[in-house]
Amino acid sequence: MPEMRVIDVREIEAAVCQACMEACYRLPEDVRQALERAAVAESRPEAREIFALLVKNAEVAATCDIALCQDTGMAVVMVEIGQAVSLAGGDLTDAINRGVARAYTEGYLRKSVVADPLDRVNTGDNTPAVIHVDLVPGDGLTIRVMAKGFGSENMSGLTMLTPADGAAGVRRFVTELVRRAGGNPCPPLVVGVGLGGTMEKAATLAKKALFRPVGQPNPAPHLAQLERDLLADVQATGVGPAGLGGTITALAVHVEAYATHITSLPVAVNLNCHALRRATRVIR
Repeated sequence: MPEMRVIDVREIEAAVCQACMEACYRLPEDVRQALERAAVAESRPEAREIFALLVKNAEVAATCDIALCQDTGMAVVMVEIGQAVSLAGGDLTDAINRGVARAYTEGYLRKSVVADPLDRVNTGDNTPAVIHVDLVPGDGLTIRVMAKGFGSENMSGLTMLTPADGAAGVRRFVTELVRRAGGNPCPPLVVGVGLGGTMEKAATLAKKALFRPVGQPNPAPHLAQLERDLLADVQATGVGPAGLGGTITALAVHVEAYATHITSLPVAVNLNCHALRRATRVIR
């Protein structure tokens, strides 16, 4: 039996706070490089100017410690906690929410969360976060934070296809969703696609796909091929950066898959704008 490692929840609170502010202020390096590559690949001069402005915006935000976008999103926190970890000093969920509240208050980030979807009363500190927890081997704790803007979240979607629809059906659904979304999700996009499981599992997979480094292929060859096909389909829509037309509508399409029932093919699509804001903290 391995010796338990004790982690004080105050460490988690501090890590979440730091990660939230970093995500909102600094575009991850993989996203910035993807924007620069897209600017070179883009054939339309007006679209290339938009890419240049996006890169400049990221530089100013990082230099001045100000938000990349006025929509500082809803915090999505994915936690991997080792089986040999024992938490001391309080509750994990409470610690995460305290960290989010500190970041959005001390970091002067817009508070966009309402306590009830119908009453619409703002919570005042951007909590509660959306939290996913996975138990993994070991005695470490990894926290991945995303500031998920809702211009893109509102354009996401889910469908329950039949097995006979296959990859072709997946491609049709994803491409039509991007086409209908147009400029609303602030392209160029990173497109997360979740396949399989149940309705809620597919949606979670689509969100997790956005945490993968931009352009890193799925290790499964058939899914990597599907990613390439989907990216070509999305580029062919011609939506372009800011929805104003162009060669590059998406920086990448990431697909994650899970086992599913013999009668179904769940497909979830989670769109993210050009400001794919995420940060990671590891407590070892």
